Amino acid sequence: MAGNSSRRGAIRKSGTKKGQVSGSGGKGRRSLRGRGATPPKEMRPYHPAAKKAAKAAKTAGTAPGGAQPARRQSGGARRGDAAHENVLGRNPVLECLRQRVPATTLFVAVGTENDERLTEAVQLAAEAGISIQEVPRTDLDRMSTGGVHQGVALQIPPFRYAHPDELLDHARGSGRPPLIVALDNITDPRNLGAVIRSVAAFGGDGVLIPERRSASVTAVAWRTSAGAAARVPVAKATNMTRTLKSWQKAGFQVAGLDAGGETSIDDLDVAVDPLVLVVGSEGKGLSRLVRETCDRVVNVPMAGEMESLNASVAAGVVLAEVARQRRAQ
Repeated sequence: MAGNSSRRGAIRKSGTKKGQVSGSGGKGRRSLRGRGATPPKEMRPYHPAAKKAAKAAKTAGTAPGGAQPARRQSGGARRGDAAHENVLGRNPVLECLRQRVPATTLFVAVGTENDERLTEAVQLAAEAGISIQEVPRTDLDRMSTGGVHQGVALQIPPFRYAHPDELLDHARGSGRPPLIVALDNITDPRNLGAVIRSVAAFGGDGVLIPERRSASVTAVAWRTSAGAAARVPVAKATNMTRTLKSWQKAGFQVAGLDAGGETSIDDLDVAVDPLVLVVGSEGKGLSRLVRETCDRVVNVPMAGEMESLNASVAAGVVLAEVARQRRAQ
């Protein structure tokens, strides 16, 4: 019957009052959260692709360019390791991996939404033997210092610079007239990377940069060089003027490239000799002491009202002319 409270199966509780119900105090919120998108197969420990990638990394032993893969560390990604550079964002990271920029670790934030760029980045890192670590998003937040990381970061080890004497010995042992490019007042790493690429393209032996007030071989320079930074030695000079003078004593001609140079590249008569081409910045040109050290200062003739070229473009033009004269010899 509808009014019978003692029907079969009913449980009757007596002496209870409706009141405040004890809860979890918010301690169960984490278990209710979603885990985000499924990570790429190379990052799922028990997936065959992950085992294959781990085996390939163990067999390779090193990353491109001779960099040692980083060991997995507890505590996730570290910020403040001044010896390393962190590249942030999916496009920059993918571009570095495509250009085989030497890297030690690819960091992917837990719960990061997967897309084609992330999948390709993980695949390229696995093929190159680069350690892949899944870390809390807060680690990448600290690493980015306010930048947008999009859940991905790539750690790049410090570039190994040659000593000027090593660069000189390398140039002398090339079997052709030595050709070195020195950069003065070049602070944009994209210009440095573009010059390195031109040096490789036109048969140069290396690049010399000052130790201070100069662009360094960063990830940006690596990408701009299109991989040439792995083949072209770059040396740092404590004192650029002193190094140039010592190379002059070793038999090199030093030609400065400046928009205000008194000699046109059409009249460059030392292209087939052991040569150091010194490139100044578009704005400042050559510094006074470096300019005074040069055996001659050349310019690139231009039509119209254009006053100067971008430093890396001007360097490429002169290097092409040097290569032409050497082919015609």
